[in-house]
Amino acid sequence: MGTLASELGLIVDEQPSAPRIYADANIPAGVVAYMRQSLGWDVLFVIEHDDLRRAPDGQHYRLARELRRTIVTLDRDYFDDRRFPPEESGGVIVFQAPDERALMMLVARTDREVFRPAADAATPLSGRKLQWHLDTQFE
Repeated sequence: MGTLASELGLIVDEQPSAPRIYADANIPAGVVAYMRQSLGWDVLFVIEHDDLRRAPDGQHYRLARELRRTIVTLDRDYFDDRRFPPEESGGVIVFQAPDERALMMLVARTDREVFRPAADAATPLSGRKLQWHLDTQFE
């Protein structure tokens, strides 16, 4: 058995165009299931990994980059560019939604407006951070 990165590398090779997501612990399990089942995203959900559940944000940030995944979270701490330099990430999306239903709507919009139109749908936000809420207009 290899490292998490080496084991997941095999999955990345099988799904080269699926968005590769690193879902933070604060993303509801129902939303993660929606990402996987309805949208076909390749999602690593930290809650499903005992060694990642309580890891500090810095470790999540480094691992997401190593695994070439975009972090999705509700945690605004990721906007601190000193702690989390954008150029050192596979991208970060910080969602703001009043409830799980609204969050699913935002995730679906992200799929339509960010991941599907991108030439590299797996990690089109590499080096960028987005704050995504119901009123956001994607550029």
